Amino acid sequence: MKTIGLHEIRKEFLKFFEEKGHLVLPSFSLVPKNDKSLLLINAGMAPLKPYFTGEKTPPSKRVVTCQKCIRTADIDNVGKTDRHATFFEMLGNFSFGNYFKKEAIEWAWEFLTERMEIPKEDLWASIYLEDDEAYEIWNKVIGLDESKIVRLGKEDNFWELEVGPCGPCSEIYVDRGEIYGCGEADCQPGCECDRFIEVWNLVFTQFDKDESGTYHPLEHPNIDTGMGLERIAAVMEKADNIFEVGEVKKILNQVEIVSNKKYGADPKIDASIRVITDHARAITFLVSDGVLPSNEGRGYVLRRLIRRAARHGKLLGIEESFLNSIVEKVIESWKVEYREIKEREEQIKKVIRAEEEKFQETIHQGINILEGYIDEIIEKEEKHLNGEKAFKLYDTYGFPLDLTKEILEEKGLTVEEEEFNKYMEEQRERARKARGELTDSGWKNGSPLELIEGYDTSFKGYDNMILETEVLGILVDGNTTNRIDKGEEGIIILKETPFYAESGGQVGDIGYIEKESFKGKVVDTKYTKDETIIHFIDVEEGSLEMGDKVLASIDLNNRRDIMRNHSATHLLHKALKEVLGSHVNQAGSIVLPNRLRFDFTHYEGVKDKELKQIEKIVNEKILASLEVRTMEMSLKESEEMGVVGLFEDKYKDVVRVVQMGDFSQELCGGTHVSNTSNIGLFKIISESSIASGVRRIEAITGRAVYEYLENLEQDIEDISLIVKANKKDIVDRIESITEELKEKDKQINSLKSKIASSIVEDILESKQVMDDINIVTYKLDNMDMNSLRNLGDEIKNALDSSVIVLASIDKGKLSFVAMVSKDLVEKGIHAGNIIKEVAKITGGGGGGRPDMAQAGGKDISKVEEALNMVPEIVEKQVK
Repeated sequence: MKTIGLHEIRKEFLKFFEEKGHLVLPSFSLVPKNDKSLLLINAGMAPLKPYFTGEKTPPSKRVVTCQKCIRTADIDNVGKTDRHATFFEMLGNFSFGNYFKKEAIEWAWEFLTERMEIPKEDLWASIYLEDDEAYEIWNKVIGLDESKIVRLGKEDNFWELEVGPCGPCSEIYVDRGEIYGCGEADCQPGCECDRFIEVWNLVFTQFDKDESGTYHPLEHPNIDTGMGLERIAAVMEKADNIFEVGEVKKILNQVEIVSNKKYGADPKIDASIRVITDHARAITFLVSDGVLPSNEGRGYVLRRLIRRAARHGKLLGIEESFLNSIVEKVIESWKVEYREIKEREEQIKKVIRAEEEKFQETIHQGINILEGYIDEIIEKEEKHLNGEKAFKLYDTYGFPLDLTKEILEEKGLTVEEEEFNKYMEEQRERARKARGELTDSGWKNGSPLELIEGYDTSFKGYDNMILETEVLGILVDGNTTNRIDKGEEGIIILKETPFYAESGGQVGDIGYIEKESFKGKVVDTKYTKDETIIHFIDVEEGSLEMGDKVLASIDLNNRRDIMRNHSATHLLHKALKEVLGSHVNQAGSIVLPNRLRFDFTHYEGVKDKELKQIEKIVNEKILASLEVRTMEMSLKESEEMGVVGLFEDKYKDVVRVVQMGDFSQELCGGTHVSNTSNIGLFKIISESSIASGVRRIEAITGRAVYEYLENLEQDIEDISLIVKANKKDIVDRIESITEELKEKDKQINSLKSKIASSIVEDILESKQVMDDINIVTYKLDNMDMNSLRNLGDEIKNALDSSVIVLASIDKGKLSFVAMVSKDLVEKGIHAGNIIKEVAKITGGGGGGRPDMAQAGGKDISKVEEALNMVPEIVEKQVK
C-alpha cells in the first residue's frame, strides 16, 4: 500500500476521474445557494442537487469534486471520540444520467487498488439486501469473493428521503486487521468494532419514490458517491484516527505548543486538544466563505464553534486569545487547494479574534456565576440547574445554553431545558407584542393594510411625477365610503398612481390629489398585503367621491431627496465591500428624504480611517457622473450576471436591476437618480453596532449635506466666540485650554490625595481586630477610584495582617476597593471574593485578584450595610 498524504490523495482522486471524462469542479461554498433546506453544505452531493433533480442542466454529465463540508449534528461528541468531526472534505464522482453501477464500482476498485495500491485482500463490499445487480458486478466483474460481499438492510444500504430520487448503496470497507477487531468469528462489515472502516459509499439513484411509498424506476439513473478524505488518509497513513493524519496532526501539534500540554497523556486533555484541532478548520473555512458570528442560523454555528474552542483553551490553561495561532496552521496547510483562505487570511483572523475577545469578556463572569449555581445544586444534593437560572445566564450575561449544558455535563448535571425554552418563548412573545404595538394608526376595525383587498392598482411613478387617474376606493375611520369631505382624514385608492408605496426600505411618497374644488394632501403611501397601493390623505378643500377623475402629483423635492439617498445606499454597499471585504452584505435599510440608514454584516466597528475611505469612494463615484440604468430580466439572468441581491429572499420571476456605471448592480424596485452626479454630495454622520455582527451607517446627501455644512460653519463661529479666537486659530486655542484643564485636574487629584493621607490616622483608629486580623472599613466622599486605591495602599503599608475595604461616592457613582495583606492571602483570604459579596449588597458587581480588587455599586443607601458585612465575610473565608 502506498504511503501518501491527504493533499496528495485529493489531487490523485481528482486527476483519476478527470482521466475518466469527468469535469473537475472546485469546492462550492459552505453556504448553500438558493437552498433553504440546508443551513450549511454537509455532503458532496448537496450543492449538486439542482442537477440531480433536473432543475438545472449540469455543465457535464460526469462531474468530480472535493467538497468542503460541515456537520453539526454530532458537535457535542467532537473531542470525546476519535472519529467525530465538524469539518471534513468529501471526495465524490457523479453521473447525471450517464454511467451507472458497473462503471462506478469498477472505477472505485481501480482507484483503491491501483492508484492507492491498497491490497485487494483487504477490501470488502456491502450491498443492499435485494441488489443482485451490484452483487453480480462485485463478484463476476471485479472478482471479489462472495464471502467478502455483505448484504445489509435498508437502514444501512439504501439512501432515500420521504419522496423523490433514491436508491440502493454499496459501501467499500478496508480490513484493518484482527488487532482492531472484536474477536468474534463472524466479524465483518456492519460489526460495531473498529476492524472494518468504511471509506467509500456508492449511491445508485435509480428510483423516484412517490408519496404513497411506491418506487418508480428512473429513466436516467444517477450516480452519487462520497469518500471522506480524512478517513481514506487515515487508512493510507496507517493512522489510528483522523486526528493522527499528517496534515491534521500539524494543527494538533500547534495546540500542544500553545497550551504546553502533551497529547496522549490524559483523556480530558486529549478531548480539549481534539476539539480545538477540529474546530480550527471549521471556523477558518466558515469565515472564509462569508459567515459571521451571530445568534441565529449559520452565524450561530460559527459563534458556537469559536466559543467552544476558546473554552477548551481555558480548560488547557490558555489564558490569552490563541485561536489565530492555530488558524495560521490551517491556512498554511490547506492553501495548497483553497487559495482563497490565504487571500482572506487577514479577514479570517480579524473575525475570529474579535469573537474570541468578545467571549473572553463574558466567559469569566458567566463561569463564576455558573460555578456558584453548581455549588448550590451539589450542596442541595440535586441534579438539575433550573431553567430560570440558565435563562438568566443567557439573557443577562450572554452565556450560551450549549456551554452551560457542557459545563454541567462535566459535573454529571443537567439543565431543565423545557423551563429554559419557556422563558425564551416568553421573551420572544414580549418582542412580538412590542412589534405589534408599532401599527400604522388607531383604526377602529383593524389596520387598513389587512382589511383592504381586491383592488387593481398600478404604480406609474418611475417615469410620471404627475398623473391623471381615477378614484377606485375611499376609506374613512377604517370603513369604506363613497365620499370624503374637508377636515377628514382617510385613505384613497387610485387606479394608477405616481406615488411610490413604502417598500424595500424606501419610504412612501407624499404630495397632493386634486380636482376642481378638491385638494387632499397625501401624507404617506403604502402597500396592503395583496399589494394594493393606498394613499393616506388629509382633506384640505372640498369633497371627493368614488369614480372621480383626479390629478395625482408627488412632492418633487421630497422624491428627489429620497432618490438621492436611495442611489447613495447602492454606492455605499459596494464601497463597503471594497474597503471591508466581500463578506459585507446588506442587513436592512431605510431611505428617507433627509437621511439614509444602511445596516450591514461586519464583525467589528468600522475604523475612522476606513469610514473616510468609504465616504471618499462614494463621493468619487458621484463626481464621476455614472449613468444609472434600470433593466428588467429573469431572476436566473440576474444571478448569471452576478447582480447583488439577497438571494435567500424570495423574488418574483421578473426582477428589476439597477446598474450604476460599471461600479454597482443590484436588484431593486426603488426610485433612483438618472446619473450619480444628481446625488450632489455624500456625508457619513454615524457608524454603530445594532446587533452582534451587524453594523449601521447613517448618512446624508444633497440638500441635507448643504444644511449640515451650514450648521457646522455656524458652530465653528459660535465656538470661536466662546474661546475668544479667530476661526483659523480655534484648534490651537482649544488644545491650550485642554492642557490647562489637565494641569488643574492633576492639582485637584494631588490635593485629594493629600486630604486622603491626612485622614489615614482617623481611618486607622476605626479599625477592628478579629483573631489577629486588622479589618478596616471606611466610607469617603468625592474620591475617584485611583485615589481610593492609593489610600488603600497607604493603609495597608501601615498595618500588618490587614483586610481593607473602602467605599467612595464620587459624582453619584459608588466605588469599592478591597485589599488583603500577603500573609492573609496565603491563608486563603481573597479580596476578589470579598468585594463581590460587598458590592452585591448594593446591587453592583466586580472582582479581582486575591490581594486587590475593585467593584461598583448602585444603591448608595446600602453602603454602610455593605461595609458592616466585611467582618462576617472575612470570618467565613478564614474558616
